[in-house]
Amino acid sequence: MGDMTNSDFYSKNQRNESSHGGEFGCTMEELRSLMELRGTEAVVKIKETYGDTEAICRRLKTSPVEGLPGTAPDLEKRKQIFGQNFIPPKKPKTFLQLVWEALQDVTLIILEIAAIISLGLSFYHPPGESNEGCATAQGGAEDEGEAEAGWIEGAAILLSVICVVLVTAFNDWSKEKQFRGLQSRIEQEQKFTVVRAGQVVQIPVAEIVVGDIAQVKYGDLLPADGLFIQGNDLKIDESSLTGESDQVRKSVDKDPMLLSGTHVMEGSGRMLVTAVGVNSQTGIIFTLLGAGGEEEEKKDKKGKMQDGNVDTSQSKAKQQDGAAAMEMQPLKSAEGGDADDKKKANMHKKEKSVLQGKLTKLAVQIGKAGLVMSAVTVIILVLYFTVDTFVVNKKPWLPECTPVYVQYFVKFFIIGVTVLVVAVPEGLPLAVTISLAYSVKKMMKDNNLVRHLDACETMGNATAICSDKTGTLTTNRMTVVQAYVGDVHYKEIPDPSSINDKTMELLVNAIAINSAYTTKILPPEKEGALPRQVGNKTECGLLGLVLDLKQDYEPVRSQVPEEKLYKVYTFNSVRKSMSTVIRLPDESFRMYSKGASEIVLKKCCKILSGAGEPRVFRPRDRDEMVKKVIEPMACDGLRTICVAYRDFPSSPEPDWDNENDILNDLTCICVVGIEDPVRPEVPEAIRKCQRAGITVRMVTGDNINTARAIAIKCGIIHPGEDFLCLEGKEFNRRIRNEKGEIEQERIDKIWPKLRVLARSSPTDKHTLVKGIIDSTHTEQRQVVAVTGDGTNDGPALKKADVGFAMGIAGTDVAKEASDIILTDDNFSSIVKAVMWGRNVYDSISKFLQFQLTVNVVAVIVAFTGACITQDSPLKAVQMLWVNLIMDTFASLALATEPPTETLLLRKPYGRNKPLISRTMMKNILGHAVYQLTLIFTLLFVGEKMFQIDSGRNAPLHSPPSEHYTIIFNTFVMMQLFNEINARKIHGERNVFDGIFRNPIFCTIVLGTFAIQIVIVQFGGKPFSCSPLQLDQWMWCIFIGLGELVWGQVIATIPTSRLKFLKEAGRLTQKEEIPEEELNEDVEEIDHAERELRRGQILWFRGLNRIQTQIEVVNTFKSGASFQGALRRQSSVTSQSQDVANLSSPSRVSLSNALSSPTIPATSPGDSCVPLWGLTARRLAPGCKLGSLFILVQPLS
Repeated sequence: MGDMTNSDFYSKNQRNESSHGGEFGCTMEELRSLMELRGTEAVVKIKETYGDTEAICRRLKTSPVEGLPGTAPDLEKRKQIFGQNFIPPKKPKTFLQLVWEALQDVTLIILEIAAIISLGLSFYHPPGESNEGCATAQGGAEDEGEAEAGWIEGAAILLSVICVVLVTAFNDWSKEKQFRGLQSRIEQEQKFTVVRAGQVVQIPVAEIVVGDIAQVKYGDLLPADGLFIQGNDLKIDESSLTGESDQVRKSVDKDPMLLSGTHVMEGSGRMLVTAVGVNSQTGIIFTLLGAGGEEEEKKDKKGKMQDGNVDTSQSKAKQQDGAAAMEMQPLKSAEGGDADDKKKANMHKKEKSVLQGKLTKLAVQIGKAGLVMSAVTVIILVLYFTVDTFVVNKKPWLPECTPVYVQYFVKFFIIGVTVLVVAVPEGLPLAVTISLAYSVKKMMKDNNLVRHLDACETMGNATAICSDKTGTLTTNRMTVVQAYVGDVHYKEIPDPSSINDKTMELLVNAIAINSAYTTKILPPEKEGALPRQVGNKTECGLLGLVLDLKQDYEPVRSQVPEEKLYKVYTFNSVRKSMSTVIRLPDESFRMYSKGASEIVLKKCCKILSGAGEPRVFRPRDRDEMVKKVIEPMACDGLRTICVAYRDFPSSPEPDWDNENDILNDLTCICVVGIEDPVRPEVPEAIRKCQRAGITVRMVTGDNINTARAIAIKCGIIHPGEDFLCLEGKEFNRRIRNEKGEIEQERIDKIWPKLRVLARSSPTDKHTLVKGIIDSTHTEQRQVVAVTGDGTNDGPALKKADVGFAMGIAGTDVAKEASDIILTDDNFSSIVKAVMWGRNVYDSISKFLQFQLTVNVVAVIVAFTGACITQDSPLKAVQMLWVNLIMDTFASLALATEPPTETLLLRKPYGRNKPLISRTMMKNILGHAVYQLTLIFTLLFVGEKMFQIDSGRNAPLHSPPSEHYTIIFNTFVMMQLFNEINARKIHGERNVFDGIFRNPIFCTIVLGTFAIQIVIVQFGGKPFSCSPLQLDQWMWCIFIGLGELVWGQVIATIPTSRLKFLKEAGRLTQKEEIPEEELNEDVEEIDHAERELRRGQILWFRGLNRIQTQIEVVNTFKSGASFQGALRRQSSVTSQSQDVANLSSPSRVSLSNALSSPTIPATSPGDSCVPLWGLTARRLAPGCKLGSLFILVQPLS
């Protein structure tokens, strides 16, 4: 990696730095090369070059305890010499690039070609033009001026193409800009704790400079490279850089190298920042990727453009998360593993979002139909013309007439393309984009920061939410409300005088020392508010207890500063406890421990009595204490924490790495009950979820009684219902077979009723989520949302369809794995997300209903018109206005409808529900019938009704007729009023309901109306319109208004009667699993097994059975008991069930048939099968099977 130095960037910095040579004792180059070493190499290098880390601190003019002075000039100088902690993002696409991308659309290209040919031909005046005998249809009176205007149609088509391109490009550009804004907001919110001038402060990640002393703790994502200078039990997950999944233990003397972009999995400590931004290990990789990224983009672009999807901006955001959220995945590709990179890009969300899947399918179906229609139109027009000209009128093909004929053919071609343009719903991708972008923007106000756009819409389909308890359902403001100290159970905080002094001193020390020193209780910000809790909330609750007992923890901490802590066993999900060892003045050791009460009490063999003296604490005392103290506390919904200590002699010094021996023989000081009240808005939010068909499950690390009590308070469970509350251990016991493997069938028995999973590990959470998602127990695949805040929730958040991370309490790792960040950590924001998700889905459906009506009508009109009258009543430019421009506006209008509470009154649609329901199909066809009837009436008898010239059979360049203008105008008016009808898709009667809550909708409808007036009155030749009189306008508007009345008529017809209506846009089970997913998830073998290896399994199962049966036969031959064989048979059967669901569910039981030639069927359902009938017919010749039979009982 050192070879990067020759790039301009570095050489520039080098010059910079040599000029500042003597200011600091080491140059950036030295520090960078130091950070490239690992483990012992690094330790040796530090020793040889600098002496120790303290010496490096001195050279960088910083103090390991006080940190940097933090003066502005000093920080500025450091930024100049060592660079800023910022990785410059990739340049966004320019507007012109976006325009170029929008031009790649196939239909637009066809139109451009057609328009250019049309233009070319209109300027080319062949000699045969004057020849009367050339063409029949040219008999109409055509003056010179009109012939000159032949170019207008081509130009108008080109102009409208340009409009469409600009609209699309502008949309993409604003989307990109929005996304960048969102990204920078995420970055600004990312803060890190450093020590400056002796004060612990939180600063934005970009402000970190070389020489800063940063405090790292569990769950951090390291923002810069540095050296570990002090701390305890620090374990780092470096997989993002090295690909090794093992956690690396860091220590000052063995491996002090901390690298940016890696995750702290355990422990805490301080690091000296030595490299930031582009000079950090992550930065170097990003700079390497800078070149590779460009080509990747080119390759990806083609695929992405068709999705109309926001992928491109997502992948950008990934590259531009900068130091904030270093996605280190592409490291592999830098070393030539290009494919990995692609895979990883898909990895995050394996499936297309449900909506995109359905839309792509629908668009393809519609496109195919449109292509066929347009081809047929062109063929019919060409045939009609040739037959009419050369056969009926027996005209010879004269060479000078060729250009005239070609002009006709081009006109036909343009009509065909028009039909195609109208058939393909270009507005669709736009509607999806607008709808999602709008929702995401609005969701910010509802405290949902969406990181992946498709998560927003997936949320609308959610059927299950697995939520954490602490902080999501509860306020995460912990207060101790009960305590058991000195043999007394106090129901409220005891009076300090009632507690023995010795006990009190132990208690205060145990709480003050054995907690992160970053945890503090600060005075309230406003008068009369509650004190602020900073850091770990459980520890804040305990510190609050110290203050309530009129004691102070600060003096204790200043007496034993963090550097003097001898050994710390930090809290993790396995230990469920935290312990700190200190050295007492007499050289002996004391360890303070705290943790979940049932876990810590198991390790206690003494307890402090009322007099403050330790007395023996036997297992039966413990059981009594659990019954009398812990369970009652837990049933009140309190979290119980036990505080204990243990003394060790000074010599021999205990083996601190032997945790099991150390964390034993404790003396219990007290047990406290901490209350974490349920958030007031949660019960209502959960009730809404349940009404909306979403099951809420609580997954927590807490005691089962506490969890159950809180679940009842929240309304997750209601007494008297049939539900399960399990502990992690019991859950694991039930879902695993004898070999300890997880079986999907077993999970399927549990999850539908499971409501509370207590004392669960992160793995349990992941298992549960995966089990629910992979389950085929229900006909719809479950869509699962998960909330998480801890580092260890990462896998579950990634596995879930939508992962919510906590914005306040969440660790960086959790945020990185999530799709949506809850900025207020509140469960009721999830309900808002569901509402927005469903709204997106409905908005798209509304738009589809509108768009498809337009398409069906326009295609049929263009097609039949062309076939009967040789010319489409709706001209190419008019079609374009209707289709592209109006649809773009309609997608804006319908996609920005705000959500209402009524969305939560229905069940989720699920993955296989078609996009276009029967009701919508009824509306589309119903309105199409109305519109077609009127348009055809106007087309064939309109001239008589309005007493005007007929527009039918006009010659090639004739002026626009009033007749066809009326048809066009009526068509547009009907669409406008139908847009109002489209606001409701579930057959509601009142289509104006809430229309004024959506100003965009009103503006667009009125705006479209205004533009239509301009087009008709002043559009002239380019739009093939001639101005209309007021009474003609009135008729057009009146016919349009008829749409609203007709809408009411359609709503009266019950959908249930219309069985013949087909639904469209349905995703079948099979399509749901794209092929990549099958090859991708190597680790999720149980899923892949089922798909890929079904044949193999059946084969093995057959073999196994044959072996078993031969064994049985041999056993019979030898006359020995055949228990063994039976045992084996059962294990084989269970194995095969284990791997895949048995293809034919039949229970096989051997019947003890030694001599009887046939066995009477024991019950009517049973059938007798000779043994060889079940498997292979061919057996070893030595096998005499006699008459052994197998009894096959069909499973009921």
